[in-house]
Amino acid sequence: MREPRLTLITRPGCHLCEDAKAALDRVVAVTGDRWTERDVSGDIELEREYGDRLPVVLLDGKEHGYWRVEEERLLRDLTTPQL
Repeated sequence: MREPRLTLITRPGCHLCEDAKAALDRVVAVTGDRWTERDVSGDIELEREYGDRLPVVLLDGKEHGYWRVEEERLLRDLTTPQL
């Protein structure tokens, strides 16, 4: 099984992170993809990179968005064939 294309960068107690998790669940219910979560707690590099913009969505390892999941855009980007 291949690695999930989506990663959600979060921290405990983040209400926007909870909203983002629900949004990603809705997106992958349509696309059949999977997502994984990475917590910035205890990871100083993640905290430095993303700490003030959480949650952050990564698509194929690249930042796709932060604070809110743009579901329609994410659906489009997941279903558009890669060049």
